[in-house]
Amino acid sequence: MQSPNRQICLQANGLTKRFGPRVAVDHLSLEVFQGEVFALLGPDGAGKTTTMRMLSGILPQDEGQARLWGFDTLRQARQLREHLGYLPQSFGLYDDLTVAENLNFYADLCRVPRAQQRQRLPELLAFADLTPFQDRLAAKLSGGMRQKLGLICTLVHRPRLLLLDEPTSGMDPVSRQEFWFMLHELLKTDVTIFLATPDMDEAERAHRVGLMHQGRLLMAASPQA
Repeated sequence: MQSPNRQICLQANGLTKRFGPRVAVDHLSLEVFQGEVFALLGPDGAGKTTTMRMLSGILPQDEGQARLWGFDTLRQARQLREHLGYLPQSFGLYDDLTVAENLNFYADLCRVPRAQQRQRLPELLAFADLTPFQDRLAAKLSGGMRQKLGLICTLVHRPRLLLLDEPTSGMDPVSRQEFWFMLHELLKTDVTIFLATPDMDEAERAHRVGLMHQGRLLMAASPQA
């Protein structure tokens, strides 16, 4: 895995979210550097998904600030989406559409010009080894193939930063290996990857790991540290 440079592309300071009396994310501060894989590691209920939703601009924070590529996630959510790809735990694939139709739908949603789609979409299908299955309904895909389709749907507009929320959850070992191969290939294009995972063995694949527990980021360092 190639080493990232030290340009900060994601910065959070004191990020906090409450749901009634419960503090889901408690004054979280971190930095993610361009070209790295950063894994947010923690058990279910640690606050990983809430953090992802705030960083993507979907969920407003109660305190603190987060900036992605200089864009404030609260005040400039529309601008940052041009640079951001977000794959939530339950990605919205349409089961009654084919692989190619799902990809075309998300390309239109991201306002990718049709002339660019004609070149970009075949490249993405080949990248995910889904070209032979492009006419298959999404409902007929395996779990691993659905996740690969979800990933390339987030890539249609060439984002610079990917937020992946437990992207390999429920995958078999072979599909997980294939998915991580795709992530490593993306690093060659200088894409930055921020992912959440409950699995320590998966977090070891990242450049740096943030340990999260009960809404707090306990520390962030290399897997070796």
